[in-house]
Amino acid sequence: MCCEQYADYLGNKGYDVEVLDTDDMAALNRKHDVEPALSSCHTTLIGDYVVVGHVPEPIVAKLLREKPDIRGITLPGMPSGSPGMPGKKSEPFVIKTLDGDVYTTY
Repeated sequence: MCCEQYADYLGNKGYDVEVLDTDDMAALNRKHDVEPALSSCHTTLIGDYVVVGHVPEPIVAKLLREKPDIRGITLPGMPSGSPGMPGKKSEPFVIKTLDGDVYTTY
């Protein structure tokens, strides 16, 4: 459910979204070198980047605008209040690179 809400969220922000269901997220994440500690319930391919989890759209836009030399970004887990997730945001979201370094907070 939250994955469809995140896809709708990105679609409403102007992104062309195609949803592909899988029963094996672990295999998909291995294919894209996403460590288990950095994973979430969905993985998105945007341009040349891998975006994992419920990353807020302004951060996706920043990634695409700045084009850093990284494989992608992640908001690990499924934090409350993130796009597509119910509840209130209780603390800043720490978005990391797929190498585990902090990319930015939101």
